[in-house]
Formats: sequence, C-alpha cells, structure tokens
Amino acid sequence: MESKAVINTKSKERGVLQSPELYNYIMDTSVYPREHECLKELRAITSTHPRAVMGTSPRAVMGTSPDVGQFLDLLLRTINAKKTIEIGVFTGYSLLQTALTIPDDGKITAIDVNRSSYEIGLPIIEKARVKHKINFIESEALPVLDELLKDAENKGSFDFAFVDADKDNYANYHQRMMELLKPGGIAIYDNTLWGGSVAMDEESSVRPRSKPARKDLIAFNKYIAGDARVKISQVPLGDGITVCRRN
Repeated sequence: MESKAVINTKSKERGVLQSPELYNYIMDTSVYPREHECLKELRAITSTHPRAVMGTSPRAVMGTSPDVGQFLDLLLRTINAKKTIEIGVFTGYSLLQTALTIPDDGKITAIDVNRSSYEIGLPIIEKARVKHKINFIESEALPVLDELLKDAENKGSFDFAFVDADKDNYANYHQRMMELLKPGGIAIYDNTLWGGSVAMDEESSVRPRSKPARKDLIAFNKYIAGDARVKISQVPLGDGITVCRRN
C-alpha cells in the first residue's frame, strides 16, 4: 500500500520570538539604530504618560512600538503612499512616522477624541517640520468617516489607513475603509493579539478591564479572516498588527 504523508494542520510549534533577549536583539540591531531622532524623543515622552503603561511588558503601551513604526515606514514607501488616514492618535508616534515617510505634499487625516494627548507630541511634530501634512480632527471617528464618504471624491482615494482606537468599533471602521481605500490600498489594525491574550484562557491571563477588548479583538480577528474583500497577514510585531490589502 502506498504510504501518504500526514500533514499536521494543528501545529503547536511557535515562532522564534520566545524570549525577551531575542526581541531586544532585534530592536537593538535593526530597529533603534534606524529610528528617527524625533521618533526617539517622542517615544521617551510617551513612556512617561500616565496612560501609556498597560502592563509589565515594555511592548504593552498605547504608543505605537518602534518595530511597528519601522514596518510602517517600509510599507508606506513600498506602496508610495501619499494620502492616508489614522484613527486613534494618542501622542502621535505612528502619525509622526507616517508624516516623516510620505512626500512633502502628502496628507494625513488624523482622528482622535482627545486632543490633549496629541498636543504632547505636537512640539516634536513641529520640530520635525511635518505638521503641514497633518489634518488633526478632534472627534469620534465614525461621524468623521461617514462625513468623508458623503463626498464621492473621497471614495477609493486613500492609499493607507492605520487604526489604533476603540476595539469594539474595528469592524465598523473596516467597513468604511473598504470604501475609502483605493484598490490595492492598505489598512493596518493595531493590537490584534492583545498581549497574546487572544490565544489564552481568559480567567487566568486577562485583567478584568482588558477582557472586553480581548473579546472584541477575537471577534474582529475572526471577522477579518473571513472577509473576501481583502488579503490579510497577521504580523506579530508590537502588540500584534493585522495588515489588509483591499482587493
């Protein structure tokens, strides 16, 4: 009888990032040396913000992690992004990264409910001479997105979107991104692995105030995996990012 190879579809093998030492090696070798000085300065300021620390891990902060920032830079350059949108700004690390990367006449629509956090990073954004690329809107995001969609010229016009806001609205934001992004446009959703808790037992691994977001992200991950409108890749950088390319 002819033997057949058995393919393990439930592999329990893990990736290589199994130690803080290896993570720090990557950061020290290829991320920090290439990080823009203004981004370093903004990251230092953000680390002192009382809302920044969400756990004991140095990666579990509200500010975008620098390894994600480096990936954004590479991706933005690869697709020649010029018109972008950002939902959830906080102190502006990912916003500054985008502004530093896109052309001088590029534009970012940046939306956040809290201008005070954005203003923490604003002097550094001004120092980097990229403020003219940013249109900051203090508002909940959904009304702004719906207003943008009323103008036919905005539909299918954005090259790139970065979403790092209220997790219960990720699917709602995605629906609107599918109208705002041009075919081939990229959307990135941050924190989709939520400190690894999406794959852990809820009761033993998740703090009470983090449980609602964990459930929202598990639901979103399942939703996006089944969305035929996009090609996706869930990338274990920072707190986990999901990259979507509109078909």
